[in-house]
Amino acid sequence: MDASLNGILVIDKPVGMTSMRAVERVRRSLGGAKAGHAGTLDPLASGVLLVAVGRATKDIPRLMGMEKRYETRVDLSATTATLDAEGERIPGPQPAPPPTREMIEAALPRFRGTFDQAPPAYSAVKIQGRRAYDLARSGQDVAPQPRPVTVHELEIVAWAWPVLTLRIRCAKGFYVRSLARDLAEALGLAGHCLAIRRTAVGPYAADDAMPLPLNEPCPPLDQRILPLQPPDAVA
Repeated sequence: MDASLNGILVIDKPVGMTSMRAVERVRRSLGGAKAGHAGTLDPLASGVLLVAVGRATKDIPRLMGMEKRYETRVDLSATTATLDAEGERIPGPQPAPPPTREMIEAALPRFRGTFDQAPPAYSAVKIQGRRAYDLARSGQDVAPQPRPVTVHELEIVAWAWPVLTLRIRCAKGFYVRSLARDLAEALGLAGHCLAIRRTAVGPYAADDAMPLPLNEPCPPLDQRILPLQPPDAVA
């Protein structure tokens, strides 16, 4: 293990890989170096995952506090228990005609700024000391308590029934899957995320991220470690 390995790896996590699996691959590639991620990205989501290496792991709490950007495709014709494509589809109302772009635009302001949001039942939040997804998978009814979240930007990228594409800039703790659920309910529909991509964490963007193959050998990583930026550069 090289004790000089310290800094940030900007990983482009593929769909199908857990965040911890990505960290494990980084550790092995770097000869067992200390590493940890700065904010979980769901297995069915792709995009920017920050992996702190060496002494930079001490800054993980600060890195987790940086704002995040996402793009998501939401199916407004059905929901699932997991609020993403992993779960079994449960068809919702099929309006005729479907909502117009203007109707959706009119529903978006309530999801901008700071508001209370309930995390998904299948999430890592703890309920009486246990992860919500563990309780949900065991068959228990799970209803995580709402908590304040902040959305700085929320805009429509494309709309063609039943798929709505959104772009989001938000603070930590925000769940894109919950937005799909809540926006659909505001429209009298049922919704879930078909795809989620994290396009940036603070100043670290997907365009500069290094792809981490799902089923292929991990590429060399030691030359891709970035120095940790000062706090005022990652606000």
